[in-house]
Amino acid sequence: MAYNDKTRQMYLDTLQGIRDAGLFKQERFIHSPQAADIEVEFPAGASLKKVINICANNYLGLSSHPEVIKAAHEGLDSRGYGMSSVRFICGCQDIHKELEARITEFLGTEDTVLFPSCMDANAGVFEAILTKDDVMISDRLVHASLIDGIRLASAIHDTYKHNDMEHLEQKLQLHADKRLKLVICDGVFSMDGDTAKLDEMVALCEKYNAMILVDDSHSSGFIGKTGRGTHEKYGVVGKIDVITTTFGKGLGGASGGCVSGRSELVEMCRQKARPYLFSNTMAPVIVAGVLKVMDLIMHNTERRDKLERNTDFWRKGLTEAGFVLKEGDTPIVPVMLFNAKLSQDFSRDLFDEGVYAIGFFFPVVPQGQARIRTQVSAGHEMHHLEKALDAFIKVGKKYEILGKTKQEIIERYGN
Repeated sequence: MAYNDKTRQMYLDTLQGIRDAGLFKQERFIHSPQAADIEVEFPAGASLKKVINICANNYLGLSSHPEVIKAAHEGLDSRGYGMSSVRFICGCQDIHKELEARITEFLGTEDTVLFPSCMDANAGVFEAILTKDDVMISDRLVHASLIDGIRLASAIHDTYKHNDMEHLEQKLQLHADKRLKLVICDGVFSMDGDTAKLDEMVALCEKYNAMILVDDSHSSGFIGKTGRGTHEKYGVVGKIDVITTTFGKGLGGASGGCVSGRSELVEMCRQKARPYLFSNTMAPVIVAGVLKVMDLIMHNTERRDKLERNTDFWRKGLTEAGFVLKEGDTPIVPVMLFNAKLSQDFSRDLFDEGVYAIGFFFPVVPQGQARIRTQVSAGHEMHHLEKALDAFIKVGKKYEILGKTKQEIIERYGN
């Protein structure tokens, strides 16, 4: 047998090494719907603890919205549990096409095609629209799913320094001879919370005859004046060739994703994208829920506006308390700790204080860039944020990091 005692011990030693390095990730178990307040079992077997969740992608607070739940129930009753096939074999339901049309209208694009997740959308889009004669030029901090999709494509791959437009222009000049050039970035970068300079990027792409793809998963529904995304924030609606995004964050929090953009590129995904061709169609219950989400956000900006106010309060409070933050204006607010063990210890102490926020460390973020990534929601009321801020300050005082610089924290705890 290949999996013998020696093989088992090899993996046990590797896992122990991860533990010894302070990099072992422990899952928590939620016993309630996703919301601002949740009940969590941690560690395994412990009594349930009610905590404030400030690390979810539930940006608009819609994961457990009663109207979304009702719509999902109605979708389940009227359209069934699952499609049991891929679309090119059994097709899809009318509600799938309705959602594609709604997303196209919302994003201001030409067409949209649904995928089981945005991970699948990113895995399929590059190989579907590019060949070995083309080049992909990506920001060095793009999401892991984009990286995986890029690896699956036959096109040449190059990178540019994060948000460095001068470096991007140099790369566009370097690859001027390629058949097609595709610039790739996140709209909001999920680890740091900053945004791509889409207005400058579009200008460069127009200058050098390049296409642009944006993964807007961490902005769809709440970034921009009416929540359309980073392309709205930077005034380039209709100028982004491909947008990939998810329904697993602000747009309901369940699952599913899409490719939206130029009609020909979307059709290429229908014809050639392997995750689309070989994965089951989105479950009707999820489609029904997302359609209700679109009803809730397309005609007013109440939740998006509340999220913006909550974000301003949270960022200001942490800054005034003396934490080192990543700059930005999105609901992703990383509290920088620089040391993996410190991030885990800090997270455990926050949990004891009734606040659920997870430490991020290598390989999720670069070595020496450990942090607590906080994420604000429209589901948070002011009492949630005030209590969470008090907990952060209390734990920050315990570890003597308030008012300390990056270098001072590293000198004390290492990185």
